[in-house]
Amino acid sequence: MGIRSTSVSDAVAVLDERSREIFRRIVEGYLESGEPLGSRNLSRLLPMSLSPASVRNVMSDLEELGLIYSPHVSAGRLPTQIGLRFFVDAFMQIGDLSAEERANIDRQVRAESGGNPVESMMNEASRMLSGISRGAGLVITSKSDPVLKHVEFIRLEPTKALAVLVGDHDQVENRIIELPAGVTSSQLTEAANFLNAHMSGQTLPELRKQLSLLKDDVRHELDALSRDLVERGIAVWAGSPDEGKPAQLIIRGRANLLEGLGGAEDLDRLRMLFDDLEKKDSLIEILNLAESGSGVRIFIGSENKLFSLSGSSLIVAPYRDDDDRIVGAVGVIGPTRLNYSRIVPMVDYTAQLVSRLSRNPL
Repeated sequence: MGIRSTSVSDAVAVLDERSREIFRRIVEGYLESGEPLGSRNLSRLLPMSLSPASVRNVMSDLEELGLIYSPHVSAGRLPTQIGLRFFVDAFMQIGDLSAEERANIDRQVRAESGGNPVESMMNEASRMLSGISRGAGLVITSKSDPVLKHVEFIRLEPTKALAVLVGDHDQVENRIIELPAGVTSSQLTEAANFLNAHMSGQTLPELRKQLSLLKDDVRHELDALSRDLVERGIAVWAGSPDEGKPAQLIIRGRANLLEGLGGAEDLDRLRMLFDDLEKKDSLIEILNLAESGSGVRIFIGSENKLFSLSGSSLIVAPYRDDDDRIVGAVGVIGPTRLNYSRIVPMVDYTAQLVSRLSRNPL
C-alpha cells in the first residue's frame, strides 16, 4: 500500500514505532544537512537496539511505501517529496515564537528605511524573512496609486514611446505606450507639459477623472494627436478598472538560493523559478494559494505548479486590510529542506504584523 493512496492517519497506522522513528531520523537528518543517512549510522542514533541489517529491512519497507529513496547504489536514504509532505503533516511539531523572537521580528519589520512607510515596511519584511530562513523572503502587496510629481515621454520608435512617471516619494515607473501615427516630438513635449500642469497632488485615477472634466480645455489646448496621446498614456498607467490594482512583488535574499547548488542543472531550475515569479500570473497564483486556506500554507516541490520545475518549496500566509479582505501575502521560498517547524510560525506572525501595520502605517 503506497502513501499516495492513503490519508495521513492511515499512513501513520501502517508504520510501527521503529518505522516511524527511522523515518523521522532520515527526514530530520536531511533537513539539517541535506545528506542521506545509512543503516549503520541510523542504528547508532536510534533509542531502541536495532542492528544495521534490521534497519535496512525497515528502510526497504519505507522505500516501498514511497516515503524514502536511495540517491545511488549502496548509499543512505533521503525522503521523497511525498515523504516530506507526510512528515510535515504527521510528525512536525510547530511551536510558538518566544517573546524575544516576536520582538526581533517587530524591530526588523518596523526598521526605518525612508520613503514610503508602507513600501519600506514591506521591503523590511521581505529582508527579514530572507535572513531568518536562509531562503528568499517574498512579499506580494497591492500597489497603491502614487501621487504624481512629473511625467515625461521619450520616443523609442516612430510608433512607441517610453512614459516616465515620477511619484511623490520619488518612485519612478516606466511604461511603453503606443503612439498615434504621425505624432511629432513637439507633440510629445506638449502632452507632457499639459499633464505636468494639471497633475500636481493627484493620483492617476484622480487625474484621469479631472481630464474628463477638462475635456473642453483639452480640445483647445491640444490638437487631436496630442489628445489621443494623453488618453492612451493615462489608460496604460491606470490599468483597466475591471482588473483592480496591479500586484507588486518584493523578493529579498535571492543569493541565498544559490548556496549549495550542484551544477548547471540546478542553476537552470533557479532561473526558471525567478522567471516565473516575475510574471503577473505567478503573483495571482501565489495570492490564490495563500487565500485557499486559513493561516500558513506549505507547498513542497511539484505540489505547486509554479515550482514544479525548480523543485522549490513555498511557505506562504495572507495578510488582510481593514475590511478583513486578503490584499497580499508574505512567505519564504527555498529548497525542499527548509526548516519548516521554525519558519512556519515566523511567517504566520509576520503576516499578522504586516496586517496590523499596513492598516496603520508607521
